[in-house]
Amino acid sequence: MFARPLNVDLHCHSTISDGVLAPAEVAARAKKNGVDVWALTDHDEIRGIPEARAAANALGMRYITGVEISVTWAGRTIHIVGLNFDETYPELVQGLEATRSGRELRARDMAAELAKVGIEGAYEGALKYVGNPDLISRSHFARYIVETGECADINEVFKRYLGDGKPGFVPHRWATLAEAVGWISRAGGTAVIAHPGRYEFSPVAFDALFREFKALGGAGIEVVTGSHTVDQYSEYSRVATRYGFLSSRGSDFHGPHDSVVDLGKLPALAPMLKPVWEAWPELAQV
Repeated sequence: MFARPLNVDLHCHSTISDGVLAPAEVAARAKKNGVDVWALTDHDEIRGIPEARAAANALGMRYITGVEISVTWAGRTIHIVGLNFDETYPELVQGLEATRSGRELRARDMAAELAKVGIEGAYEGALKYVGNPDLISRSHFARYIVETGECADINEVFKRYLGDGKPGFVPHRWATLAEAVGWISRAGGTAVIAHPGRYEFSPVAFDALFREFKALGGAGIEVVTGSHTVDQYSEYSRVATRYGFLSSRGSDFHGPHDSVVDLGKLPALAPMLKPVWEAWPELAQV
């Protein structure tokens, strides 16, 4: 039994997607920062799970399987985190493989669009930061653009060049919401909407998203995350209460110099919320 509240971090990334540390290195940093329960949630990828699990077990952390699935909803990209699932479930494995396909073509199109606004060599520059050739992403382009000195940090890159509707943005048809939630649920896992505060939807659209997600079997939302402001912690606490969602907590850590919040360094969830991990029998009584 823990004599203090659990330090839980259920959202972070490694070199298997767009993070800068290998899965075992992410585990070591989480342990150093006092994390008790940890999930690696690489984008559309689960091949880092064996290394992550082995490292977490060796360090004495409780390990939870995780993934962050890219979804197209209402013409925009959102992310659904899957937690505590069977990573060998064939439908999930095949669905993620299909979701990853097309990233290279999209990356080349992004480079061509960036060249039109004066940023040359972006594809080759982004490749320098890629750990998994199947998962070249906007974050890799962002690191290259920061390297060129065009922008001061990754947030500025997304605001100027890579966010939805910006000069370097190229849409991609990801999984549907029904597909992502279905893969996670049928693999025995829990589906969570990642960092809802990042999505630019109207109140009506958010209501439609939350209701559809719940009707499909979605269970939770991230409330306390490195992608939210302090005010948004309160805002999405209210959303969780209103819609009856479980609440999740995760840093969205990508690297020591790329992230707003380090692993395990977030504030606790508000006391009136039900943490997502309390729905898992193996952790509910810890």
